[in-house]
Amino acid sequence: MKVTSVNVGEPREIVWNGRTFQTGIFKEPVGGPVRVGHLNLAGDKQADLSVHGGTHKAVYVYPVEHYEFWRVELPDAAWQWGMFGENLTVQGLLETSIAVGDCFGVGTAVMRVTQPRMPCYKLNARFRRDDMIKRFLKAGRSGFYCEVITEGVVQANSSITQISQAQNRVSIADIFLADS
Repeated sequence: MKVTSVNVGEPREIVWNGRTFQTGIFKEPVGGPVRVGHLNLAGDKQADLSVHGGTHKAVYVYPVEHYEFWRVELPDAAWQWGMFGENLTVQGLLETSIAVGDCFGVGTAVMRVTQPRMPCYKLNARFRRDDMIKRFLKAGRSGFYCEVITEGVVQANSSITQISQAQNRVSIADIFLADS
């Protein structure tokens, strides 16, 4: 298990379907080490803190394995890591095999899995498609949020090691399917 890409971004104003709003969903890959704090990664911010960010959603993680599915589904998209707004694009951590409460060492940070990502209208805006949320929910490829237990540093190719598993295992996939 490893980090494929570290992605950060500042909120920006966009116009979508006649609405103007701020969003932090546009993440860009960064090179070199990035500080992981209790609320986010250095250089990263969320636009609407009432539903994004905070201690239980400090880091959004998305499996690299899902990108091939999306490339087939949306062949005209201009693909890059971070397209789903994730902070960490990772290899080897799928929603079916991890559970809420699992802890991982990521680089020098320690993170605990808290919940799947439930998308909002900003995902449609990011992909410039009115059907993206529907596609995302149907695909069952949610990614997941983590809280930061121990601050540290992460970068592309950082290893990910499982520190502990939750006692009562409920996978991210099971929660996502129950909520969607």
